[in-house]
Amino acid sequence: MYLKNNKSRIFFITLVFALAVLIASGCASSAATDEPTKAPQPTSLPEATSPPEPGLEGDAVRGGLLYDKWWVVTAESEGDDHDEEGNGHAEEAPEGDHPLWATQSTNERSGGDTWRCKECHGWDYKGAEGAYGSGSHFTGFVGVLQMAGSDPNDILAALQGATNPDHDFSELMEEHDLVDLAVFISDTLVDTDDLVNPDKSSTGDAAAGETLYGEVCTNCHGPEGNAISFHDFDDPEFLGSIAPDNPWEFIHKVRFGQPGWPMPSGIGNGWTNEDVADVLAYAQGFTSE
Repeated sequence: MYLKNNKSRIFFITLVFALAVLIASGCASSAATDEPTKAPQPTSLPEATSPPEPGLEGDAVRGGLLYDKWWVVTAESEGDDHDEEGNGHAEEAPEGDHPLWATQSTNERSGGDTWRCKECHGWDYKGAEGAYGSGSHFTGFVGVLQMAGSDPNDILAALQGATNPDHDFSELMEEHDLVDLAVFISDTLVDTDDLVNPDKSSTGDAAAGETLYGEVCTNCHGPEGNAISFHDFDDPEFLGSIAPDNPWEFIHKVRFGQPGWPMPSGIGNGWTNEDVADVLAYAQGFTSE
């Protein structure tokens, strides 16, 4: 083919060059497809890490009962039901005082009381920073509320003496008991300041509490809260005395129950914290007789 002028020659050369570039690009793309580029290899392997500890599975409601009076609950688990008179459980607390009791001198209680978790850490779980910060129950011991939401494995370790060998309960309770206590502390503690005012009155609604009380509590405690005395008949104690005087104990027992007795748990009944405050408000209207 003969090109008649320079413009035709230039156009022809440009077309040939463009076709050559396209052909070269196609070859390069095919080669890249046939041999994919390998990712760069790391110069060193990452450091091995320990796997996280498995979460603990326990019964938080049972843990709340253990916090109250653990030897009654463990005796019940072992089938040691009631004493000869049918009152409570025959099992008793360990002999003597808790080893840590000697480190304080303000609380003059002895024996079984010294082994109750609540006696050191309080019904409000705040220890010396809460209701037990003064009076005959004062020990100066810290509370457990700051452990709420923490890893129950860490709490279990503390119950087994990891932080203080004198706080080792592993020879007194089975591991599943300590797991229940750990889960109770981690999962179910509440700040009672949200439920109890500084003057001990409830933040709840008494009218709503009356409905809940009538549905669950009245069958055992009676419509006036005086069907069951928590002390002997010479010195009776009814809901009408506990609710206004020690609302923190009332809240704990409503949420978890009473060790050794078939009292239902508010948590088990699906009650919210506000429901518990409502029942407290209603019970604070009872008389103490």
